[in-house]
Amino acid sequence: MSVKIRLQRHGKKGKPFYWVVAADARSKRDGKYLEKIGTYNPNTNPATIDLDLNSAVQWLHNGAQPTDTARAILSYKGALLKHHLDGGIRKGALTQEQADAKLAAWLEAKAGKVDAKKDGLSKAQSDAKAKAFKAEQAANAKRLATAAQAEVEAAEEETAEEVAIEETPAAEEAPEVVAEVAPAVEEAPEVVAEEAPAVEEAPAAEEASEESEA
Repeated sequence: MSVKIRLQRHGKKGKPFYWVVAADARSKRDGKYLEKIGTYNPNTNPATIDLDLNSAVQWLHNGAQPTDTARAILSYKGALLKHHLDGGIRKGALTQEQADAKLAAWLEAKAGKVDAKKDGLSKAQSDAKAKAFKAEQAANAKRLATAAQAEVEAAEEETAEEVAIEETPAAEEAPEVVAEVAPAVEEAPEVVAEEAPAVEEAPAAEEASEESEA
């Protein structure tokens, strides 16, 4: 029976979570499996991998063939290195102590790289938060300054309108003086009307001359 080490999908839609399993090569991807040897969560940064190193190496010893993604996971966790070192022990090129020391040194270096990556990501997140906070403060300060300027301009406009209202009645008082002077000019026609009847007294003299002739 041909055995493959591969991933079996679980989790929600859009947030996959995988089991690392040893399964018959003829079975479906998410079907029956022979043994679950680990988990893989790609939703975190860096990805979270939990692997039973001894079980994975034992399946490799028995001829199980990992898929490309499973091989990358096994390499990441040191299973392929341990499988290689165990082959050197069987051939007599290494002792068990030497193989264990090499594996321990490699795992320690790998853990240091992972921790450095986590620290870098944490620092990047902190810097991004600090930058966003500064940008928000600057935006708030600008908004407050704009509001204060708008209040000052509104106050200046209101003051200018009040001054204009106070000055307008003084200019409108001039027509009242003109209205009081105008009636004095209209009194002259009354004098002319009184002098007109004196011209009509001539006919009385004519009547007297007629009587003397008679």
